[in-house]
Amino acid sequence: MELQERVFSGMQPTGSLHLGNYLGAMVQWIEMQKTHECIYCVVDMHAITVWQDPKELRHAIRQVTAAYIASGLDPKRSILFNQSQVSAHAELAWIFNCVARLGWLNRMTQFKEKAGKDREAASVGLYAYPNLMAADILAYRATHVPVGEDQKQHLELARDIAQKFNNDFRAEIEAKGYNDGIFFPQPEPVITGPATRVMSLRDGTKKMSKSEPSDMSRINLMDDTDAISEKIKKAKTDMEPAPPANLEELSTRPEIDNLVGIYAALAGVSKQAALDLLISTSTEGPSIFTGFKRALTEVATQKLGPIRAEIVRLMDDPAEIDRVLADGSTRARAIASPILDEVKDIVGFIRS
Repeated sequence: MELQERVFSGMQPTGSLHLGNYLGAMVQWIEMQKTHECIYCVVDMHAITVWQDPKELRHAIRQVTAAYIASGLDPKRSILFNQSQVSAHAELAWIFNCVARLGWLNRMTQFKEKAGKDREAASVGLYAYPNLMAADILAYRATHVPVGEDQKQHLELARDIAQKFNNDFRAEIEAKGYNDGIFFPQPEPVITGPATRVMSLRDGTKKMSKSEPSDMSRINLMDDTDAISEKIKKAKTDMEPAPPANLEELSTRPEIDNLVGIYAALAGVSKQAALDLLISTSTEGPSIFTGFKRALTEVATQKLGPIRAEIVRLMDDPAEIDRVLADGSTRARAIASPILDEVKDIVGFIRS
C-alpha cells in the first residue's frame, strides 16, 4: 500500500509562545499547509509531564490555538486540535512503550536537561514522553515533521520505533496486505530557513526557551512594541570592535549570528543580505550595533504586532476557539482511529 504524504507537528501549551517557536516551526507549518495535508496539535498531554495548574493549562491551550491561527494557520485547510481529545495518542503510546527499549530512552538528552540532578523525582511521563511523541506522529502515519533542531533526536527515536514495530510484526503486517512489510513510515524532519534554531537574547549558546527564568531572553508573541524594543535594545552582542566581515566569521560570534538570523527570517531575506545590513549600519564605539538593532526592532514589531493583536481578539471569544478544537479533534480521530484499529489487529488484540 502506498503511503500518503502527511505532515504532523505540535507545541506544548506551557508558557507563552515566543519568536523561537514562530521562526523555528510555525513559519514552516504555514508554508506546508499550502502543499500538504497538515495536522497541527496542541500537545497538552506532554504539558502535564511536569505539574500544571488546571486553570492556567486551559487558558494556555486556548492561547496556543489562538497563536496558531493568528500566525497564519487555517483551521479549514489544516487540522488544529488538542492532543487529549484524541485517545489514539495515549493508546498508541502504550504500545510504543512496549516496543521502545530503555537504552533508547536513556540516550535522550532533553530528559537529562529537564530532570536536572534530581532525576528520581521526575515523573515517569517526562522520561517516557518521547514514546508519546512518536505516537503523536505515527497515529496519523505522518511522513513529514516540521521541527526545530532540538527535536531531531526525538524524531530519530520515532523512526527507530517505527522500524522496530515493522520488523517485530512483519508477518502480521504483510497478512493485512502491506506487501512490503511497512506499516509505519520513517517520518522525515523538515528543517528549513535562516533561523531554525533561535537562540536566547542573553546567551547565544542557548536556545530561546519558555523555561528560561529571564523574560529578557526571549521575545514572546504577546509582547507589545515597547517590550520588543527594550529586549532587542538590551540583547547581548559581544565586545569585538568591528562587525563580522563574512558569514564564516559570523558563525564564530553566536550572539551576533543569532540577531542576524532573526532579522533574515523576519524580513524574508538571505542571511548574507542581513549581514550586509549589519555591516552598513555599524558604527565605531560601544554602540556599534545600534543601527542594526533599530532595523531589527522595526521588522520585528511590523511582523509580530498584527499577530499579537489577532491573538487578543481571538482570546475574547473562547467558545470559538473551543469550536475550532472540537472540529479539529473530530477530523483527527477520523484519521487516527482506523490506523489504531489496524495496530491493535497487528499486535494481536481482540476488538469488539
